[in-house]
Amino acid sequence: MLKVKLFDVDFGEAHVILNYDDAREFGLRPQDRIKIANHHGSTVAIVNITDAFVKKGVIGVFSKIRKELGLKNSDTVNIELVGIPLTVELIKKKLKGDKLSADEINSIIADIVNKNLSSIDLAAFVSALYVRGMDMDEVEALTRSMVAAGQTVKFPGEVYDKHSLGGVPGDKTTLLVVPIVASYGLTIPKTSSRAITDPAGTADRMEVFAPVVHNLKSLSKIVNKAGACIVWGGAVDLSPADDMLIHVEYPLSLDPRPLLLASVMSKKIAVGSKFIVIDIPMGEGTKVLDADFAHKLAADFIELGRRLGVEVECAITYGAQPVGNAMGPVLEAIEALKILEGAREPNSVIEKSCAIAGILLEQAGVAKKGQGYEKAATALHNKSAFKKFKEIVKAQGGNSNVTIKQLEKRVGKFRHVVKSEREGYVTQIKNREITMVARAAGAPHDKGAGILLHSKGGDETDRGKPLFTIYAEKKEKLEHAKSLLAKLKPVVVEGMLLEEIPPSSLISRR
Repeated sequence: MLKVKLFDVDFGEAHVILNYDDAREFGLRPQDRIKIANHHGSTVAIVNITDAFVKKGVIGVFSKIRKELGLKNSDTVNIELVGIPLTVELIKKKLKGDKLSADEINSIIADIVNKNLSSIDLAAFVSALYVRGMDMDEVEALTRSMVAAGQTVKFPGEVYDKHSLGGVPGDKTTLLVVPIVASYGLTIPKTSSRAITDPAGTADRMEVFAPVVHNLKSLSKIVNKAGACIVWGGAVDLSPADDMLIHVEYPLSLDPRPLLLASVMSKKIAVGSKFIVIDIPMGEGTKVLDADFAHKLAADFIELGRRLGVEVECAITYGAQPVGNAMGPVLEAIEALKILEGAREPNSVIEKSCAIAGILLEQAGVAKKGQGYEKAATALHNKSAFKKFKEIVKAQGGNSNVTIKQLEKRVGKFRHVVKSEREGYVTQIKNREITMVARAAGAPHDKGAGILLHSKGGDETDRGKPLFTIYAEKKEKLEHAKSLLAKLKPVVVEGMLLEEIPPSSLISRR
C-alpha cells in the first residue's frame, strides 16, 4: 500500500512518481508499467523514479489518474507490476521492415487508444512507419482500425468533404468551400484542425465567428439543421489514435506517409463521407515540393479511397506563397467574410475555393464536368454561399449578423509596417519564415494577431512602399516578431539585375 500525493498537472498520459527506494523494492525501472488499484477500480500507469519529489511509501499521482480513480491526498492504493505490452514486439517487427497483418495493426491501435503504450513506444511506431513505410494493405488496415477505435456518425443521403494537407499560411478556403457546396443542398460536415505550426487552422478561423467545440450529438444537430458545419475535430473524438500519434509526430518533425493517408481518410470515413477532394498544395515551403511526389500521393489517396468505397479526387494547388493576403484568425476571417459579401479579391482565395468546391459539385452531379468552377463562382456572386454561411454560424451558436467593422475592432492594436528597402519586384514570400513572424506576434492563440500582406510575388514595389503589416495584441509579442525580421527576411525584393560580374573577377578565378 502506498499513500497518494497529488500533483495538479495534466500530462495527457498516465504517469506516476515513485521514490527510488520503493522502486528498488518493487523491482521497477523508469518507464515500467504498473497497475494502480483502489475501491473505485484500477488503471495502468508509467513509472517515473525520483529521490526528491516523493518520500518512501508515497506515490505521486497526476491529474489524469486522480480523475480516473477519484483520488484525494493521503488516500492509499495498491500497485503491481504489469508486463510490457505484446504490441511493443509488433512495433519492433515493423522497425525491422516486416509487414504487419490487419490483426497486428488492430492490436497496436487498441493499445494506443487504451493508453497502454508510452510516448517512447509511440515515437518508435511513428519512426518505424517513417523509415520502413507500409504497403497499401497495411495502410488500409490502419485506416479501418483507426475508424473502428473512434466514434462514427451517419447523416441522411450522400456526404461530401474536402481536406487540405496544409503547410500554406493564410489558406482560409474552407470558410468558402463549405458554404458554397452546402448552398446547393449537399451535406458537408467539415471537421477541421487547429493550427500546429501555421498562423491559423480552419478551426481557429471559424472560432472567430462561432463556437467550434462540439460533441458528436451537437455536430449531428448542426448538420441536420444547416446541411454543413465547420467544427474542431479534436472535440468530436472521431479518430483518437490519430490524435495521440499527432502529438508524437510534431516534436519529431515526422509525417510518415502511411499515417498521413490513414489520418485523413479515417476522419472522413468516420463522418460517412462518400465523395472527397484532397487539396495537395505544392511548392517551396510546403509538405510536397515537386509534381512527382504530388502525383504519387494523389494516386495513394485515390487507391485507398477505392479500397474503402469512397470516391476521391485530388487537386494539386499552388502553395509557394500564402493564399490571399491575411494570416491570423481574425484577419483571415475578415478576408473570407469580405469575399462572401461580394468582394472580388484576393483572387487566389476565390480561385482556389471555387476550383475545389467545383470538383465537389461535379462529383455530386450538380455541375457537368468542367463546369463546377462556374457553378461555385455563381454561389459566391449571388450571395447564396453567404446566406448559407450565416446559417452555419447560427447553427453553431455564433452571431450570424457579425459585420466587418465589428471584426476589425478585434484586430491587434499594436502594429508594425514593414517597408521595402529598395525598388524592384517581390520575388519570394517564404511560407515558413512569414509563419514564424506571425506566430511570434501571437497567432493563433491571440486571435487578433497576424500579418497582412500588401504585396505578393511578382508585384512591383518602390523603396519605402509597405510590404506587410504585423499585428499583435500585446506589445512585447510585437517586439518579438520585429526582432525576427532581420534574421528571417520573409519577403524578398529584388531588381531585374540579380548580379553583375565584371571581367576581372572571372579572370581572377582561373
